[in-house]
Amino acid sequence: ESYWKERARWIMYEEKLEEETDSWSKPHVPCLSFRCLLEVQRAINNGAVLFDLKETTMSGISVHIVEEMIAKDQIRAQMRITVLNTLLLKHRHQFDENVSGHQDIETKLKEDHQSKRHSEIMDKVPENTEATLVLVGCVETMASPAMAFVRLEQAVHLESVLGIPIPTRFIAVFLGPSTSNLDYHEIGRSLSTLMADKVFRQVAYEAKSRSDLLTGIREVLDYSIVISPTEVHDEELLRSVIPFQHEMLLNRKKKIDKKLGKTPVPLQIAIMKTTPPEDDDPLKRTGRPFGGLIRDIKRRYPKYLSDIKDALNTQCLAAIIFIYFAALTPAITFGGLLEEKTNGNMGVSELIVSTAIQGIIFCLIGAQPLLILGFSGPLLVFEEAYFNFCETLGADYLAGRVWVGIWMIIIVVVLVAFEGSFLVRFISRFTQEIFSILISLIFIYETFNKLFKIFKAHPLTEHYNTSVSGPSVSGLDLPPQPNTALLSLVLMFGTFFIAIFLRQLKTSQFLPGTIRRVIGDFGVPIAIFSMVLVDFFIKTFTQKLNVPDGLQVTNYQNRTWFIHPTKGIPIWMIPASVVPAMLVFILIFMESQITTLIVSKPDRKMVKGSGFHLDLLLIVLMGGIGALFGVPWLSAATVRTVTHCNALTVMSKSVPPGHKPQIQEVKEQRITGFIVAILIGLSLLIGKVLRNIPLAVLFGIFLYMGVTSLNGIQLFDRLLLLFIPPKYHPDLSYVRKVRTRRMHIFTIIQLLCIVILWVINKSAFSLAFPFVLILTVPLRMFVLSRIFSPVEMKSLDGDEVEATFDEQAGKDVYDEIPMPS
Repeated sequence: ESYWKERARWIMYEEKLEEETDSWSKPHVPCLSFRCLLEVQRAINNGAVLFDLKETTMSGISVHIVEEMIAKDQIRAQMRITVLNTLLLKHRHQFDENVSGHQDIETKLKEDHQSKRHSEIMDKVPENTEATLVLVGCVETMASPAMAFVRLEQAVHLESVLGIPIPTRFIAVFLGPSTSNLDYHEIGRSLSTLMADKVFRQVAYEAKSRSDLLTGIREVLDYSIVISPTEVHDEELLRSVIPFQHEMLLNRKKKIDKKLGKTPVPLQIAIMKTTPPEDDDPLKRTGRPFGGLIRDIKRRYPKYLSDIKDALNTQCLAAIIFIYFAALTPAITFGGLLEEKTNGNMGVSELIVSTAIQGIIFCLIGAQPLLILGFSGPLLVFEEAYFNFCETLGADYLAGRVWVGIWMIIIVVVLVAFEGSFLVRFISRFTQEIFSILISLIFIYETFNKLFKIFKAHPLTEHYNTSVSGPSVSGLDLPPQPNTALLSLVLMFGTFFIAIFLRQLKTSQFLPGTIRRVIGDFGVPIAIFSMVLVDFFIKTFTQKLNVPDGLQVTNYQNRTWFIHPTKGIPIWMIPASVVPAMLVFILIFMESQITTLIVSKPDRKMVKGSGFHLDLLLIVLMGGIGALFGVPWLSAATVRTVTHCNALTVMSKSVPPGHKPQIQEVKEQRITGFIVAILIGLSLLIGKVLRNIPLAVLFGIFLYMGVTSLNGIQLFDRLLLLFIPPKYHPDLSYVRKVRTRRMHIFTIIQLLCIVILWVINKSAFSLAFPFVLILTVPLRMFVLSRIFSPVEMKSLDGDEVEATFDEQAGKDVYDEIPMPS
């Protein structure tokens, strides 16, 4: 029995039905032969073309097609019945097959599967979609090929013709004998590809004559690529096709815009700049004292009620659970390391209290409540440098922080008054990547430095004195313990490799996507929990995290929750604290404002706006007041914030196969961050559990943060290119547009900046490293801009990072973030 068999479909890209497995192939860009496109052009020129046919059934349409073919002398009148019967044959789609009565169960299973597949396809098809039916095949009794192209007046549902219930607007038919030396299947693919092209499809909708269709085909041919019939031994040789196609598409778009009379892009930008909306650019200066702050309040606070209502969603509940662990893990990790760096003056308790209280206040008052406040690597480096500075002077570290906090408040008030947040625009990729590489190197160095100290305190010897016992917080005042160093090594690298593996699993092809993402998102907590269990079951001494019970401070013997401002510091240190205040303010300013810039990108489709001035004032004000209570300063944590935004992003389900999901909306609200902050505060109640975490596990997380922070940093990639021959360099913009020698010079300049900052950080002047870091901004603006051309600077220092929502293989949110985590 003859029938029409579905062989391929185009929702956007081509998908072939694999006959062996009866499944659809991956979406791909169709490759066509030039001859087939010419055959389609010739067929439309000579074939039957019907516009705005008023028929609603396949039988009525088929009759008109046959009669028009006869009128055009494509077929003889005697072939009328044969061709008509061919057009009216039954259609068989995926999973359709004849089954006998005893196969009822199998039939039902296939019907259920088919229904599910149809539902999945319909989710990917945009609303108001209309179909094109392309029928090609051999009819041996025909003398020569015949072709018909039909546009219906209204799209109609043709019963049992399509595999999914969408209306059909166009029908193309190409029939002929097998002796014609034509590949009918390839011609059908060519017809389908033409109709999948949005420009030609628009021509088909508006065409009034055959010549309009032929003009549309010629325009498609003008921008199609022909590859010479040369044998290709390496797929890399075909990569040059991609930039050439991009150039062709750009030229095509320019031609269409010109035809439609659109304003050229440069002129559009000029017009937009002359009359921008009032809240179009939150960093635009008003010229009035506190004008930016007032504009932030007017823009954001009228939407306060919707910030509550928009949280009534199950996606927000899932985000709360995920972000709680994402925020608690670094709080514990940095808290343990902060205790080490400050000799117990601040630790896990202080950091958890600071994160909870400041997070609650910020979510209630802040302009961008999706920001997650937290401690970070740069602040840890500064706290260590300032502690060492105070130790050298013999001054009280916590009292000195109080005056630093007071000066920070004065600085931020002055900056906000003069609308200084616009300065963040001058912090380019050049400075951000130097900063990020430096912090990553410090993370990695400190990890192995701590491990070295453990091996020094507990060296590997043949005999150990195990008669001495007793609790020890640091573990360094005990005699050498057996296996302590080796177990610490195992715990550190075990935590690191588990976290890395689970992160890679998230972007791999193993397991279903939902399970893979859940495991990957909770990779760090899983790594910590796994290694804590290993330590628990191995009865060997390891240094543990020091967490007091309840709301006690870490070093409760020597301090309280209130810090006396003048205790233990010389009078001259009060005005002199303005210098370290400026330095730590630079770090908070850079991290918080760049984080806000990242989440405010247009492709994230935030609709309620951000408030650079209000948020900066609030973060620094809370940090300054918090210094009176001896808690750490916080800033907007980049990775945690981007992850929070991603967790609240709703992606469109109507995505054609092969296309990236588009953002439908973002749940911009205050409740998720508010509840997460409360839960972090309540985590103080599990102090007994936290005391079981070995510090070596936290060192593993520290190493993990250092290594993963290198991802997506162009500078790190260019450093690797120094050791790779040019012929093996990847096909990237900064490789194509910048000569190799010039690219290496730019890389070496950045590397020298990192070396200088490293030397300063390890010297007696380590406190000044933020100031030296900010000097890279004028270096880039006034020196490098004269050494390198504008094209080179745009390629090497341009912000071309796309927002990451649906992780691709080997990529996640770290690839989007040039700042250290």
